[in-house]
Amino acid sequence: MPLEAHSYRVVVADEFRAIFYDRDKKFSPLREKCTMQNDAAREKLGDLISDKGGRSFDSNGPGRHTMAIEKDDPKTHSAVVFAKDIAERLVMDRSRGGFDQLIVVAAPRFLGVLRPALATAGIEAERELAKEVTARDADFIQKLVDSA
Repeated sequence: MPLEAHSYRVVVADEFRAIFYDRDKKFSPLREKCTMQNDAAREKLGDLISDKGGRSFDSNGPGRHTMAIEKDDPKTHSAVVFAKDIAERLVMDRSRGGFDQLIVVAAPRFLGVLRPALATAGIEAERELAKEVTARDADFIQKLVDSA
């Protein structure tokens, strides 16, 4: 009985960028498919916050306080939105027959954000590597994935 052929998608990501690679077999060369950018993650924190919450006087006494509701850190929010975008792209590509198996290589701080987004989208990675390698070339990434 012949072995079933699988196609592989390797996603290398951090909160700034995600690079999608395809490979036909488990150890075949990586081919870059596309790149996604999260421009908001590169913004200065002050540029992400539009304004401060309103202020109000206390009902008892001369004090004042903010009326703003505590919000998530804008950088964290940006990473969560980007992780969801990556997951949506993977769902779309998988439904079109783009890949069978997924390998995720992500910066440790972003992997914790990406995992729930993938789980919510119903995508499970065959393997995960917590490595910051988005600046490295495809040959380095291929060796890293193949040795793990």
